[in-house]
Formats: sequence, structure tokens, C-alpha cells
Amino acid sequence: MSKVAVVTGASRGIGRKISKELADKGHHVVAVARSEQPLTELANYHANISAIPTDLTDQRDVDKLINQLEEDFNNIDILLNNAGSLINKTFSELTLEDWRSQLESNLISAVHITKKMLSLFSNNAHIVNISSMGGFQGSAKFPGLAAYSVSKGALSILTECLSVELSDKNIKANALCLGAVQTEMLEEAFPGMEAPVAAKEMGTYIANFALEGSTFFNGKILPVALQDPE
Repeated sequence: MSKVAVVTGASRGIGRKISKELADKGHHVVAVARSEQPLTELANYHANISAIPTDLTDQRDVDKLINQLEEDFNNIDILLNNAGSLINKTFSELTLEDWRSQLESNLISAVHITKKMLSLFSNNAHIVNISSMGGFQGSAKFPGLAAYSVSKGALSILTECLSVELSDKNIKANALCLGAVQTEMLEEAFPGMEAPVAAKEMGTYIANFALEGSTFFNGKILPVALQDPE
């Protein structure tokens, strides 16, 4: 049966690949990101993709997104909180503004859109939060990723909380902690680095997990990595 999925951070990288994969499988995708032109190009890729440019850190923008979703769809089956940013600075170099920026992009934006969508979720809806191995307890940690890792670790714990608090609505929540993936964000933060996994491969995996993972998992923080990011 066809599902409706909201994918944030869909304008590039993994989010773009997830959107294409879900659309190719016959599901309807609402692609969300700040950048309008890449989203328009993505919508042109497949009739199953709708593009709604949104700054998830702007409350008014999120309200507009929710209003549009309420107009266009009866229910949302999947929310993929993939949007985020990465600041590569050592702890001594990080400013309070850097910390606030990472928490806003990687945690608060997911909190906000998830809460706003509560009345829209279908029975047995699946929330998938894209976390990182940097935010996975016990994994190797690397210089320059303190703020990023902390924000992603918080997103993982949010997932556990959501699985409990939303259980009465039959809404499932899981977090995927990704290792290094070859994306534009990685290349910008670590020029010249070659990750062991391509964005398309990871996008395919996450799309399939979003569709089927809630059958087997709820409230889980799952590492998805060949190795810790280096």
C-alpha cells in the first residue's frame, strides 16, 4: 500500500536519495529543505514528489508547512528527520553560537516538526531520526565533532523518549546512527575525505528501513556503519 513520507533535508545528499528511492517504490514524498531550486529539480524527477521549501528553524515557516500538509493529505505515514548541519571545530574553537546552531539544526528542528505533526500521523506511523555514530554511546570520538556529536546524541535519546510517549497513538520511533557517508556535507566539513559508503547506497537502506523497520524495531538507536567515521 502506498504511503506518504515527509523527508527533511531533501535537497541534497542522503535526503535526496531517500526521496527518489521512496518515489520509485510508488510512495508519495513531501520533500522539505531550505533551498528551493534543488527541491524543484527533485520534484521534477518524479510525479510522486512534492516540494515544500521550508526553513525548519523558523517557526512561521514550519507552520506554513504544517498547514500545507493538512490541506494536501489526510495522514502522514513516515517522518524522516534527516535535516542537519555539521560544524568542524575543536572544542576550544567552538563558540556558544556554534553550539546553539548545532542544537537548533540537529535537534530542535526535529523536535518542532515532530510535535507539530502529531495530529497528522496515521495509525502505526514511523518516525525515523537520522543520527550519527558520533552520537552513539561508546563509539570512537573525533576532534572537531564535539558539538555535532552532542546534538546527534540528544536526537538519539529523543527517539527513545518519543517511542514511549507516543506509544498510545501507535506511533513508532527509531534512530539510525550513520557512519561516514560520501555526501556534500561531509565533503564541506572534511575536504578530500573518502567515505566507505555512497549516499545512494545509504539512501536506499534508509528508505527501506523507513517502510519496514517499525515492524521489528521501536525506540531503538541502531548503528549503521562499516566502521566509526575517521
